[in-house]
Amino acid sequence: MGAENEPKKSVTIVTESTNDDSKPNNDKKKKPTLEEDTENAMSEEDQELKERLETCVSTLLNAESEAEVTIPLRSKALDVIVTELRSATSSMTSVPKPLKFLRPHFVVLKELHATLSEGGDSAGGGGEVGDDLLGLRARLADVLAVLSMTMGKPEERESLKFKLSGMKDYDLLLQHNNKSTLDKDDDNLGSWGHEFVRSLAGEIGQEYNSRVMDGADPESDDDFLDLMGMVDIIVPFHISHNAEAEAVDLLVEVQRLTKLQTIDSIDEKNYARICLYLIKTSDFMSDPDDLAEMLETAYCLFVRQKQYFDALRVALRTGKDDAIGTLLTSCTDPLMKKQMCLLLGRHRVNYEFEDDADEELNDLIGNAQLSEQFLKLAQDLDVMDAKTPEDIYKSHLAETGGFSRRRDTGGAQVDSARANLASTFVNAFVNAGFGDDKLMTNNPDNEWLYKNKDHGMMSAAASLGMILLWNVEEGLTQIDKFLYSSEVYVKAGAALAVGILSSGVRNDADPALAILTEHMEGDSHVMKCAACTGLGIAYAGAAREEVMEMLNLVVEGNEEGGADSMLEASLAGLALGMIYVGKCDETVGSTIVQKLMEASDEDLDHSHARYLCLGLGLLFLGKMEKADAMLEAVRTIEHKIAKYAAVVLETCAYAGTGNVLKVQEMLHHCTEHLTEDAEHQAAAVIGIGLITMGENVGAEMALRTFDHLLHYCEPPIKRAVPLAIALLHVSNPDFGVIDQLSRLSHDPDTEMSQNAILGMGIVSAGTNNSRVAGLLRQLSEFYSKEAGHIFCVRIAQGLLHMGKGLMTLNPFHSDRMLMSGPAVGALLLLLHSCLDLKTTLLDKTHYLLYYLTCAMSPRMLITVNEDMSWRPVTVRVGMAVETVGQAGKPKTITGFQTHTTPVLLGAKERAELGTEEVLSVSTVLEGIVILKDNPDYEPEEGK
Repeated sequence: MGAENEPKKSVTIVTESTNDDSKPNNDKKKKPTLEEDTENAMSEEDQELKERLETCVSTLLNAESEAEVTIPLRSKALDVIVTELRSATSSMTSVPKPLKFLRPHFVVLKELHATLSEGGDSAGGGGEVGDDLLGLRARLADVLAVLSMTMGKPEERESLKFKLSGMKDYDLLLQHNNKSTLDKDDDNLGSWGHEFVRSLAGEIGQEYNSRVMDGADPESDDDFLDLMGMVDIIVPFHISHNAEAEAVDLLVEVQRLTKLQTIDSIDEKNYARICLYLIKTSDFMSDPDDLAEMLETAYCLFVRQKQYFDALRVALRTGKDDAIGTLLTSCTDPLMKKQMCLLLGRHRVNYEFEDDADEELNDLIGNAQLSEQFLKLAQDLDVMDAKTPEDIYKSHLAETGGFSRRRDTGGAQVDSARANLASTFVNAFVNAGFGDDKLMTNNPDNEWLYKNKDHGMMSAAASLGMILLWNVEEGLTQIDKFLYSSEVYVKAGAALAVGILSSGVRNDADPALAILTEHMEGDSHVMKCAACTGLGIAYAGAAREEVMEMLNLVVEGNEEGGADSMLEASLAGLALGMIYVGKCDETVGSTIVQKLMEASDEDLDHSHARYLCLGLGLLFLGKMEKADAMLEAVRTIEHKIAKYAAVVLETCAYAGTGNVLKVQEMLHHCTEHLTEDAEHQAAAVIGIGLITMGENVGAEMALRTFDHLLHYCEPPIKRAVPLAIALLHVSNPDFGVIDQLSRLSHDPDTEMSQNAILGMGIVSAGTNNSRVAGLLRQLSEFYSKEAGHIFCVRIAQGLLHMGKGLMTLNPFHSDRMLMSGPAVGALLLLLHSCLDLKTTLLDKTHYLLYYLTCAMSPRMLITVNEDMSWRPVTVRVGMAVETVGQAGKPKTITGFQTHTTPVLLGAKERAELGTEEVLSVSTVLEGIVILKDNPDYEPEEGK
């Protein structure tokens, strides 16, 4: 005991010497320092409080063991201390006074508790005295727990230990049915204040972890009963006091998140904040089970509050396709049902109602009205006039006349097939979805078709599909005549056009399947390539079995093999990946892996074999550990492509997850200095972009990493960097990123500069960004003699002005929460093609560019009535601001402008209603949003 008293004395002496400066004060009275001012300012009432507390402590300690100081008297003294502690409010800058004055007595009070524990256990058998002693000990434990918050050593978790011992004593009192000591103590945690509850929650987390480390089983509650008892009090306390984030954090810490689903204090006022916190925090969960549990909890909370639209967003995020039907049947509000169907259509989900009465809902999921709404939007914004490629190139603005006016103005203008092909694509991208252009549609002689050669004719005919995008009825009429052309390339192009036309649109007649099936079964190689690609574009994300069976046969290929057969198999494998994107289908997976295993080395050296690997990767897009078994199978392939396939598969599986460990793995691939056979390294660089996209912190870190790669790595890795940068900023022309790509576009390395140019196209896709337009015009002059570069510049210009600035390629939608599988697939196809431009897009398979249709969607916000007729209202559009975990009602956008719908939204913009007259059915204002009248709205007087 004596040894323990040593520190007590020193503590008391130190505090007394600091608190009692009366002696030196006599000399310094003339010049009081600031400290003395505060000491004098301690005023009489503070002095009185200090003395009162000290008297209480000495009564409580009863050091002289006086007989008249009975236990009830000591309890009263303790009650005074409790009342003072509880009623003391602290400002953010100062410690509460009672805590400050009790500091010197902390050690003595601890010793008193220890002695009471020894004596109390013997008196714990009940009776009047025993219960009083228990009550005293329990109250003292509470006080010590509060004092330990500021005075205890952090690693010893004293606060929690005292609190737990107090809880035990209260339980004993309850067993003795002695409620008199408990009446005044109903809220045993919250009444000590929020700060105490927070500090206790932190210690509970630490204690839980240390018990798990010592071998306790985290699955069972037996080892944690005492902790869980407190958790069950703290969590509802936090939730009812607007500290939802802290409640979730505590439950995550003790791995009991499912408790949230049973808490009654979650209601319509706070569910949205809790769910937002769960969804946003799930990005940072490294363990897939934790991630699934967080999203599952958010899903259950939404369903409990009957917020089926938000529940559907979470279900799509987790890939729970079976929940879609349940949600749609549970939802009784017809407007919300419609809004859910619109979301399914935007996310390209192939769900169908069996009942004929739901025909309208099926149309919404099948995007049947998309073309009509898009054209109406274009009309409203006055961009209906068809544009020619020259309107985009603006060659007359070029300082030297560059491409179109040769220096030798004497000669006639020479048409080059490559330039015409580029113009075909530019024309298709710019007029996409408008159903009208100057080259293809209003041209009875089809002279433009014949200004192209072979595969160029195929792309030209296919461009009709892009121009008439989403408008299946009208489109088939215009394409039909080309399906009977004697020229095989035109015929193939028309077949591909049918596929492009139906991209993301469901039609009862299924024209794409009907028309393309016959071409699949024919002998013509060109027709087969076109049909595979067409099916891949038309049914991306639809997981249609009848299409799979046909394509599987092509992947398996015929006996004699050869380059043609390998090209068909690769394109079919890619189409399968797009159709079953993120579905982990075993049949498709095993077919593709078997092909990779059985193919000869010569076949695997084929430039398009990479698409088989990509098809396999897309199958597991975003499915994380589900790809592990397939990964092992791929690694057994005895060819250099095995490495490439493994990297593609792994990066696709972790797409958009921001998984840091996988990013490190990919960086590890880049550490080897290889100049040949380095395809897997390039894929790893694109993979870093793919894993970190959609998660802001990760994306920023990745950009810094790319700088290092550009400085220190070999050319194969450097060439992939602009592509990875582009993937992180799709349709989001950030100033710094454009700057960096612009620098790289002048790189002496051909492939590097071509990738940077196409990167600029992807980053600015559909934005009409004038700065990028100027840079691309300069590049068209700079590279006027380089056919390959010019082609890339033209494609980039086409992408920049895509859909006349009304479309986006960004795969994230619904407030950046959902990642569209087909859109990511289309972008990855373009980026992986760029790793070998010479043999893909710059050679004969340029028609693969049409896969981008799967990523194209209007970047519009249209507000409609229940019957889908337009209802223009004012909305505020501004940069989205992160509001997760913030108190009150924080602003969700900044720097907004007020517009009347319809409006266009950029990649990082968010909209909110600017009037209280209406309410939106959807919680996210994007795409087509259904409005209903606000029943509580009262028009302002005098309007």
